[in-house]
Amino acid sequence: MADIFVNKAPKELAVIPFYATAAVFFLLLSLLLCFSARELTGHYFNPHILAIVHTAALGWGTMIIFGAAYQLLPVICEQELFSTRLAFLSYLLLTAGSIGLIVCFWIFDTGWAMIVSGSAVVLSSYLYAFNIYKTANDTNRSQIHQNFLLISAFWLCFTTTVGLLLTINLSYNFIPRNHLDILKLHAHAGIAGWFLQLICGVGAKLIPMFLLGKSKRNWLLHTALILQNLGLIAFLADGYFNPMHVRMYFYALLVFLGTLCWLLYIIDAYRHRARKKADTLMRHTLISLVAQGLAFGVIPIMLSNHQTKWTALYGTLIFLGWITGIILGKTFKTLPFIVWNKRYKNLNGTAKIPMPKHLYNENLIQYQYYAYIGTIVLTCLGIVVDHRLTIQTAAILWIVIALVYGYNVFRIVFHQNKSFLKGDEACVI
Repeated sequence: MADIFVNKAPKELAVIPFYATAAVFFLLLSLLLCFSARELTGHYFNPHILAIVHTAALGWGTMIIFGAAYQLLPVICEQELFSTRLAFLSYLLLTAGSIGLIVCFWIFDTGWAMIVSGSAVVLSSYLYAFNIYKTANDTNRSQIHQNFLLISAFWLCFTTTVGLLLTINLSYNFIPRNHLDILKLHAHAGIAGWFLQLICGVGAKLIPMFLLGKSKRNWLLHTALILQNLGLIAFLADGYFNPMHVRMYFYALLVFLGTLCWLLYIIDAYRHRARKKADTLMRHTLISLVAQGLAFGVIPIMLSNHQTKWTALYGTLIFLGWITGIILGKTFKTLPFIVWNKRYKNLNGTAKIPMPKHLYNENLIQYQYYAYIGTIVLTCLGIVVDHRLTIQTAAILWIVIALVYGYNVFRIVFHQNKSFLKGDEACVI
C-alpha cells in the first residue's frame, strides 16, 4: 500500500498544513457548537449558525479535502502535482478567508471585512481548481475518478462565487431574487456539487484500494456522475426562477439515484475484496454512508414540514455525520503515508522502520470510533426532541473527539525518525 502513495507523492508543504489546520478548525467547530447549543434548532439564518456552518464547510471539510486532493490526485493520475507553491498559496488564502468569515458571521459584520474574506476563499478555490486541472491535464490517462474531481472543483468555484455575491448582497442588496432562496441554492451547490461529487470520486478510488477489492462496473460511476449533475443543475435552474415546489423531490431523487449507483459500485468492490475484515477506519466510512442515507431521508420531511429543527437535523447529518465520518476514517488512511514517505523512504529495505499505521495511536482510534457513534446519535436525538441539555452534552463530547483526533494528527505531523539497522530485535516508535 505504501508504494502506491510513494511513487508520485507530493511535497509535504502541499498536504501537511491542510490536515493540521483542519484539526484545529474541528476543535473550533466543536467549541462553537458548545457555545451555541441553545440556538442549534433555530432558524439557519442566524449569525452563530452561519459561523458554525462555514467553520464546518470551509475550515473543516474543504480544508482537509484540499490536502487530501493534492495528495491523492497524483496517485489517481499517476502524475506529479502541477504546483506545490500554488497549493500552499491556496492554503494561506483558504485559512485567512475562513477565519475572517467565521469571525464576521459570528459578530455579523457584513462590511468590507466579510467581503475581503469571501474574496480570499474564492481565490483559493480558483487556485485549487487550476492546480487540479493542470495536474489531470498533464496525464494521458483519463479515468472517471478524475472527472469527479474536476467537475467537483467547478462546483466549488461556483459555490464560493455565489457565496461572495451573497456577502456583497448583505450590504448592497443587488441580487433581484430573495436572499434566503439564493442561500439555499448556494448551500446545495456546495453539498451536492462540491462535497458529494468529490467524495464519490475519491471514495471510488480509495475504498476499493483499502479493501483490496475491485469492480468492473465502471458504468455505474459514469451513471452516478451524470445523474448527480442533472439533478443539481435542474434544481439550481428551477430554484432560481421559481419558488420551492414539489419538483424539488424529483431533482433530489435524481441526485439520490446517482449516489445509489456509486454505492452499488462500492458494494460490488466490497463483494470482490481480498481483505475480508474491515478495520475501524473503514467502519467509520460505513457510518458516514449511513448518515448520508439518513440525510436524503430527511429531505422530504424538511420540504413538507417547516419546523426549523428538521433543517438543523439535515445539516447535522451532512456535516457532522457524513463529511466528518468520512474525514475521521480516511485521515489515518492517507496522512501517515506522506509523513512516512518523507521520513523513511530512503531507509526502506536498509533498516527496521515503522509502518505508516505506527505513526499514530491505534487504540485511540477505537475510542474515537465508538465515541463518534454515540455522539452523532445523541446530537441527532437532541435536535429531534429539541432538548438543549442533550445537545449541550453532545457538543461537549464533540470537543473530546476533536481533541483525540487532533492529538493523533499532530502526533503524525511531528513524528521524528526512529529506526534500527536490520538484525535488531525491534523498532521503537
